[in-house]
Amino acid sequence: MASDSSQLKLFERGSGLWSKWLGGSQSSANQLYDQPLLAAVLSLIAFGFVMVMSASMPEAQSLKDDPFHFVYRHTFYLAGCVVIAAVVLRTPMATWQKYSPLLLLGVFVLLLAVLVVGTTVNGAKRWLSVGPIRIQVAEMAKLVFAIYLSGYLVRRLQEVRENAKGFYKPIAVFALYALLILAQPDLGTVVVLFVGTVGLLFLAGARLLDFFMLIFAGVMAFVALVVLEPYRMRRVTSFMDPWEDPFGTGYQLTQSLMAYGAGDWVGRGLGNSIQKLEYLPEAHTDFIFAVIGEELGFIGIVVVLTVLLFVALRAIRLGNECLGLDRAFEGYLAYAIGIWICFQTVVNVGASIGMLPTKGLTLPFISYGGSSLWVMTNAACLLLRIDYEKRLSQVQAVQGRL
Repeated sequence: MASDSSQLKLFERGSGLWSKWLGGSQSSANQLYDQPLLAAVLSLIAFGFVMVMSASMPEAQSLKDDPFHFVYRHTFYLAGCVVIAAVVLRTPMATWQKYSPLLLLGVFVLLLAVLVVGTTVNGAKRWLSVGPIRIQVAEMAKLVFAIYLSGYLVRRLQEVRENAKGFYKPIAVFALYALLILAQPDLGTVVVLFVGTVGLLFLAGARLLDFFMLIFAGVMAFVALVVLEPYRMRRVTSFMDPWEDPFGTGYQLTQSLMAYGAGDWVGRGLGNSIQKLEYLPEAHTDFIFAVIGEELGFIGIVVVLTVLLFVALRAIRLGNECLGLDRAFEGYLAYAIGIWICFQTVVNVGASIGMLPTKGLTLPFISYGGSSLWVMTNAACLLLRIDYEKRLSQVQAVQGRL
């Protein structure tokens, strides 16, 4: 097995990400990275920049007297994505697996810090301020918990499959994270973590009895959290019939539905949304998909959802391939990222079209927000790194037989 430095030299010399992407001269059989996945992620990020620019200008003009305020900040976030990609693409997966417990502990400390010295926005204390930058630690928790759980399944797979003790150990860690995130409060992130945890344990072959008990407990806990918090209960009742109070609890959803209705098949045209003119709250963040529907219509919606589905399915397929090659950590992590992207997309879109209560979750790679964009970029780069190491191992296996 070659050292990591020799791997990187081979990666840069013969099939580097950017050189092959720009040149594209070698056959797909010799590519040491997933070119379609990279193209899909870059397309989503570029499209997100365009839509953030379109959706944010009226609010930026109103709040900051500068229509490009959010555009400048989003450009800064994109620069951060480049730095993240440069680091993550060169970090071996073995390093992530080795330090997964430390990453878990580090994010746990940050979640505690949010409750003590966090910044409050709209009544929620979810951010740590570092100069002009606000970091939403709950976004980091999604990725770090996926890395931790993947490493745990590698170490304790037999225990997870054979007895309840191995199954409920990571659930205890999840519960601890969930309590800290709920204290912010942020139920949406907890739901994403729960679905990712349940999905990964199911794919790992956990006993069905433990699996169904966990689902039942999760559903009961969700119902209790909704019933015991009046504002969550209002969200649920308003999404069921937003037109009952269209200028009160149902205002955001009714404006979103009007945006979709105005978009029809082909939309009003890029930049021509009416609802973004301070009618639709959070037009460039949680409800950016409604602006996409209004400006690009049903056809635009289908195209965006197709690309997001492609990324999620690519991750699931990568997980299958890695498990087939006995690369368990990489396989489980790819599974977790695929489930996460798919479910968060469903929740964001479902909330904006009135099928689900509003949860405050961003649309992956597209919505405005530095923490979400940086974490999603990290996750996408992990998929590319996993795929690179998988292909490299196959090339080395062939060379070893020659």
